[in-house]
Amino acid sequence: MNPIFLQSPHRRWNPLKREWVVVSPHRTDRPWQGQTEDPAPLSSPTYDPACYLCPGNTRAGGHRTPVYTGVYVFDNDFAALKTDSPEATFDLNGSGLLRAETEYGICRVLCFDPRHDLTLATMETAAIRRVVEMWAGQAAELSADPRIQYVQIFENRGAMMGSSNPHPHGQIWATEHLPNEPSRELAAQLAYWTEHKQPLLSAYLAIELAEGERVAAENETWAVLVPFWAVWPFEVLLLPKQEVARIEDMTEAQRDGLARILKLLTHGYNQIFHAPFPYSMGLHPAPADREPHPEWLLHLHFYPPLLRSSTVKKFMVGFELFGSPQRDITPESAALRLRNAIASTA
Repeated sequence: MNPIFLQSPHRRWNPLKREWVVVSPHRTDRPWQGQTEDPAPLSSPTYDPACYLCPGNTRAGGHRTPVYTGVYVFDNDFAALKTDSPEATFDLNGSGLLRAETEYGICRVLCFDPRHDLTLATMETAAIRRVVEMWAGQAAELSADPRIQYVQIFENRGAMMGSSNPHPHGQIWATEHLPNEPSRELAAQLAYWTEHKQPLLSAYLAIELAEGERVAAENETWAVLVPFWAVWPFEVLLLPKQEVARIEDMTEAQRDGLARILKLLTHGYNQIFHAPFPYSMGLHPAPADREPHPEWLLHLHFYPPLLRSSTVKKFMVGFELFGSPQRDITPESAALRLRNAIASTA
């Protein structure tokens, strides 16, 4: 890559969202006198009697969590969406400006493991493989509901990313309409497919694998990239090497490979600042509309907030809110640090 773009302010195009990202490499040396976060605890008990996700404990809603021994899924006691909401629409004076409509949906919680002290980074690969299998099973089950158009699986890891409970878990929200982010990605991928008859992300992956500069890790079936257009400091994109659009359609080899690369990535994250790494992770499958989507490649986003250390995070404020996304360290330098961190754990 031209050294100018590794040293000078510039902007990069994100073809998946069709927006520009400002990169300011020269700002990495600026002093920091702003907010710092409390470091995440290095250890926690294997069982917490006060944790509503630990086996056998009573949850906040009054239900008792069974004494589970593997992956456990249940309907969220305080779900953001419901299946029994009355149907209604609103458009004041037909102006199209003040509009509202009810939203049907299903929200579930997925406990990765009965042990309170584990994370994806510290779980055995076989245990992560069971999580991947449950993701696929839940996606297939929820997609079978004719009113569901999208199944969003995600994990908020760490208090810095808003997790309300440290027990290893994620969430699944199945929605009646296509959410904003997948909708934007669908439009971009459809446009690229129409012109090139190839999935946008498959074409992008081929370029990155050939370049190698932003590849943090890979195995036979998956690659971990710090995307060329990354916004978060150590953001990564996980892409399958063989085309697949939906979680439930992954082959056994892809499921095995995903479990292995998730272990490698999350453990590597922890090595960057020698502390538990917070992040928000989300799977982006094709819409659950029972239609073929040759334009779509299943992918996972990881958005970790840490910037300089385990106690200094990136804030999405100011220009990011009112102008464009912006980052300081280049994706190339982030990829190098993450690649070295992962290599040190292999």
